[in-house]
Amino acid sequence: MKKQNVRTLSLIVCTFTYLLIGAAVFDALESRTEKQRKEVLQEIEIIVRRKYNISNEDFRIMETVVLKSEPHRAGRQWKFAGAFYYATTVLTTIGYGHSTPSTIAGKLFTMCYAMIGIPLGLVMFHSIGERVNRLSSVIIRSVKSSLHFRHNEASELELICVVTTLSSLTIAGGAAAFSRYEGWTYFDSVYYCFITLTTIGFGDMVALQKDSALSDKPEYVMFAFIFILFGLAIVAASLNLLVLRFVTMNTEDERRDEAQAMQALVGAVRLEGDVITANGSILSGHIGHHCTEIAYLEPDNTSVCSFHCGCFTTSSTRRYGFKKSPSQLRHLLPVLPMHELHLPQGSLPPPPAIFPNHRASI
Repeated sequence: MKKQNVRTLSLIVCTFTYLLIGAAVFDALESRTEKQRKEVLQEIEIIVRRKYNISNEDFRIMETVVLKSEPHRAGRQWKFAGAFYYATTVLTTIGYGHSTPSTIAGKLFTMCYAMIGIPLGLVMFHSIGERVNRLSSVIIRSVKSSLHFRHNEASELELICVVTTLSSLTIAGGAAAFSRYEGWTYFDSVYYCFITLTTIGFGDMVALQKDSALSDKPEYVMFAFIFILFGLAIVAASLNLLVLRFVTMNTEDERRDEAQAMQALVGAVRLEGDVITANGSILSGHIGHHCTEIAYLEPDNTSVCSFHCGCFTTSSTRRYGFKKSPSQLRHLLPVLPMHELHLPQGSLPPPPAIFPNHRASI
């Protein structure tokens, strides 16, 4: 089996195994907390209903009002600032879900906009990531030159370390800013930055959704947009290195397999339907068990060997010609042990005479 096929199968098995392990861990970590929160909410619902004598239908209406009014706390979501924020989440595939179109025209335009915008965004971030990697390699070479290293070239591992460090600093700095503006804990801010820059975008924590931030805090809005775009470019640079490494390994295996196939084709000799490879094995044709005659080769390098052999189960005698010197054809002739040769009974006929500068024919 080819190496790239083995690698693909191994990746599939590892991915599903990783999914099973993740599901088991999340079940152990979150299942009990989910059950406790549900029980607490049910108890609060019962207390509120009894205190204010609210029917089930009225309580559901209140729930709907609370849920639908949540996005409006940040101000007008579909004015230019909010619309730009929404377009950014579409193009970057973050998809918080904090605001969604409600009209048919808006939903239709979202689909058309995403079909063009997502590939455009991926190409842009990929290009920026390449530029960041090139800048990182220049910096690494400069540092190595100043420290008088023997080899000044930037290795792939060094580039991964530099870009990963830069990504970590970006997340740490963004988390500090969001913790100040949003009032989140620093750990929650780090979680939000990671979920955003990896384009997971759960939507459980979304910036610019408090105190009409979209309309009253333009500097904070600008910072959030710059953080998202710059952070995605840095993360794209890191992912480019990892993905490029795997693609390079797969391409090298494919080229190696193609080279081996070409060598096998070059080393094969086709003789009237029978293919004899360089190691002497016959890929097609029929071979018998009795060889009645042995070919004699002239020592002359320019001679041509013609012979017939009873190893092939045909009624007529076949003649095969090799326009190469015997020294170059020696690897094509299988060498059989003496006990495997079935010679005819009786005395052997004398070998044919070999004359100089004469083509042998048996």
